[in-house]
Amino acid sequence: MSIIDFEARAAAAAAPPPAPLVSLRDVHLAFGQTEVLKGIDVEVRRGQAVSIIGPSGSGKSTILRCVTGLLRPQRGEIEVDGLRVDELRTETELIRLRRRVGFVFQQYNLFPHLSVLQNLVISPVKVGGEPRAQAEARARELLAKVRMEHKENAYPGELSGGQQQRVAIARALALQPELILFDEVTSALDPEMVGEVLTVIRDLVQDGLTCMLVTHEMRFAEEVSDTVYFTEAGRIVESGPPSRLFGAPASGRTRAFLQRSSGEPAARKASDPIQNYLRIDPLRLAV
Repeated sequence: MSIIDFEARAAAAAAPPPAPLVSLRDVHLAFGQTEVLKGIDVEVRRGQAVSIIGPSGSGKSTILRCVTGLLRPQRGEIEVDGLRVDELRTETELIRLRRRVGFVFQQYNLFPHLSVLQNLVISPVKVGGEPRAQAEARARELLAKVRMEHKENAYPGELSGGQQQRVAIARALALQPELILFDEVTSALDPEMVGEVLTVIRDLVQDGLTCMLVTHEMRFAEEVSDTVYFTEAGRIVESGPPSRLFGAPASGRTRAFLQRSSGEPAARKASDPIQNYLRIDPLRLAV
């Protein structure tokens, strides 16, 4: 190795890591007297898939809504690629943010009176000012990516739940966002349809899509994620690479949640030999 190559590698190793694409710092949000988020810290780097798991009502979906500006925290900072989301006030500013951040909801929210192709084209044309022919060409590419190219002329009411969710994913990609948020996108689907949607998301992650996922699909989160956050009662209990968080969680609360999610019985306390001795078996006393 030449001295120049060595110095170049040393400089690269010494350079600070790139700033995260998404950063939440000490985010607090309450509805009236009810605290929903209690000091949330999350980072997502470009090209990463980050999953947020936890029991229902723990604040997972609220975190995503704060990232896209749908909810505004009372305290803390939220940045998306240097843009302070918590400081946005006008609708114009929020629209500019949402062109950079795609959101796929639990419900598909497709326009029922528009065909599949029209659902994908309307935002790039109306919001992005893109020529219709160009928007339609990319829409067809996206439909092929989610394996729905054969349904471009169908209407949402003619599609299964899994098919509608795949179209919703393609629509979220139509504005070419830097980040896409998936909010429990399989929760409203029949078990048979869950796999087809997860396959599409898996392919997108492998292609390098930066995403945040709220999911109850633990095996899927373990497979595709770079980092996993476990939340409870509005707080991050722990986070880390999936191999550690699923394989050797540091928190007993995380272990209990993962056991229940996998259907395993929770660990029982060690039995007390004295209590065992004193315990009365009614069958032994029966006459």
